[in-house]
Amino acid sequence: MSVPVSNRSLHRLPPLDAVRVIGALAVVAHHVGFATGVNVGDGFWGGWLSRLDVGVAIFFVLSGFLLFRPWAHARATAQPLPGAGTYLWRRALRILPAYWVTVAVCLLLVPRNHDASGADWARHLTLTQIYETYGLRHALGHTWSLATEAVFYLLLPLLAALALRGRRRAGRPVLILAVSAAVSATWIVLLSAGVLSLSRHTTWLPSYAIWFGAGMALASVHVSLSNGYLPRWRFLDDLGRAPLACWATAVALLGIATTPIAGPRDLTEPTATQFGFKVLIYTAIAVLVTLPLAFGPPTRTKEAFGSGFARWFGLVSYGLFLWHPFVLEMIYVIPGRPEFTGDFGWTYAATVAGGLLLAALSYYLIEKPFLRLGHRRRRRPPGKSTESQSATPAATAAS
Repeated sequence: MSVPVSNRSLHRLPPLDAVRVIGALAVVAHHVGFATGVNVGDGFWGGWLSRLDVGVAIFFVLSGFLLFRPWAHARATAQPLPGAGTYLWRRALRILPAYWVTVAVCLLLVPRNHDASGADWARHLTLTQIYETYGLRHALGHTWSLATEAVFYLLLPLLAALALRGRRRAGRPVLILAVSAAVSATWIVLLSAGVLSLSRHTTWLPSYAIWFGAGMALASVHVSLSNGYLPRWRFLDDLGRAPLACWATAVALLGIATTPIAGPRDLTEPTATQFGFKVLIYTAIAVLVTLPLAFGPPTRTKEAFGSGFARWFGLVSYGLFLWHPFVLEMIYVIPGRPEFTGDFGWTYAATVAGGLLLAALSYYLIEKPFLRLGHRRRRRPPGKSTESQSATPAATAAS
């Protein structure tokens, strides 16, 4: 039996806050593993830590799911599609103020950024740093993913309009996934042929189109099932009842990714084939992590993952993403610790703790006030659907 419409098409999905937590903690572990030298060592855990950049795939799939869902719901219920202007304004208020503060602090206070030029400032403040080879400054290397997401944010109104053309429905999930996969596959073929550069173009949106497309396809199915469409996809509700099976499969796939099939552990460039395998495996992992918390009936697992702490952690996860490299940089700079040294456990705990402190300050002093500004609602006529409004808080934390 599927979840009733009222339970999953008109409201947030609190358990998905836990997906943000998983993604954020994975990314932090990946960066700490590299900083302490564990990733590049021969130890057993190095391979696993080196692949925890899968957290980026989780974020991208989640963004595709949460941000496309209001468009899909509007089409399925024959309502006007969300306004592109309002959506983009809210996206900008969600990500830019806190990001700009992070950029300013990192460029001013990180010693290795003392030679940052005006061009460095301009590129980072406009999220165009990935379009310059080696354009990422210290403690800001992780912002490549935010620059890539920003392009998806800009394109989403157009992508949604194209995906939802035709009869009243919530989109065509197979077509969405197929087109996004074709974009990524074509990009990887161009990388393999030498037309594109592995050192520059692997951070651009087309490389990861399949991750966003997978999230959009899941959103299309989710809304369709909620509104009586696409009954053949109800097997996803069945999978939603089996979280341990989904997550065990995800762990097994991550184990496969730790082998050379997905490329080297360090910053050495992979081959185009290795990069392609990594993108494909990470797509499956991110979907398997997300699916049990989005589909299926209410369960104790969902209740646990939608708890108050998980939801708070989800709220500040964007700040943790932004600030943890700065904290990690300071852990090495202040005591003068050499690179690629240190205990992983202690460094990870300190990075998470410091990152959460700065993330909480960022959320309450910067992000929350701007979110309130972005969500001031005009008075709506009685009886108007609230889907585009109620879905927005969930989407705003998808970064």
